[in-house]
Amino acid sequence: MRQNTSNPESGPREEKSKTQGSQTLQRGLDLLDQVIDGPVKLADLSERMGLTRSTTHRLANALVERGFLTFLPREGYQLGPKLLQLGFLAQSQADVVQIARPHLEALAAASEDVVHLGRLDGDQALYLDKIPGRRRVEISSRIGDRHPLTSTGLGKALMLDDAEAGWTRLLESERENGTHDADPATWLERMRGYVAAGRAFDLEENEDQIRCVAAPIRDASGAIVAAISLSSAAQYMDDERMASLSDEVRAAAQKVSADLGWTPGVKSPRRPVRR
Repeated sequence: MRQNTSNPESGPREEKSKTQGSQTLQRGLDLLDQVIDGPVKLADLSERMGLTRSTTHRLANALVERGFLTFLPREGYQLGPKLLQLGFLAQSQADVVQIARPHLEALAAASEDVVHLGRLDGDQALYLDKIPGRRRVEISSRIGDRHPLTSTGLGKALMLDDAEAGWTRLLESERENGTHDADPATWLERMRGYVAAGRAFDLEENEDQIRCVAAPIRDASGAIVAAISLSSAAQYMDDERMASLSDEVRAAAQKVSADLGWTPGVKSPRRPVRR
């Protein structure tokens, strides 16, 4: 007869150990959240966590040993160098095209219009991806194309953090080479409005009878690293629909930004004027 050598108590003990381990991990993550804004002393950290000082001290020291926290005498605990390393690795591994694709597809399906993804390439907008719409609208853009910044919705969205001096320089340059014949005063007034709204429009400036709504994509630092635009024929994009689509395009861009590590409210300082 085969003897049962298993320990009947190993199952419950193992489950208890897993539960405790999960709870410790959760507490560790919660503790990291508490020191995001700067050094926090042990007493304050204990109060925020709702734990005894000894438990908080033990947990914090474990994170210090692994480099997730740093302890500063007389100041307290703050985020450690390990998080810098992990953040750099995560950013280097992030592929904005791959990350953005499901959000682009969802936006194209919901709107039935063409959706683009692009980034800054010198003084032009480089188109990285394009999702066709369901309407019979021909838009000449292709992946790999470069278009002027000042006349495209996507390009304007990429410039929302730039200083006005940079906008003026680019517009003057594009007016001189004939790529965008816009009235400077009107264009600048619109750009200020786009900054306030967190999105930009193309009002048939880049391609006749084509309008679009665009919004910036930000990385963990808050810097604009790419943009999304939704384009269609002017007959489908009256002022009312462009206004209603603004929320959808912004929401899609913010979802991509969140996947890149961005936190709502984080916005980088204005970029210096490009020469």
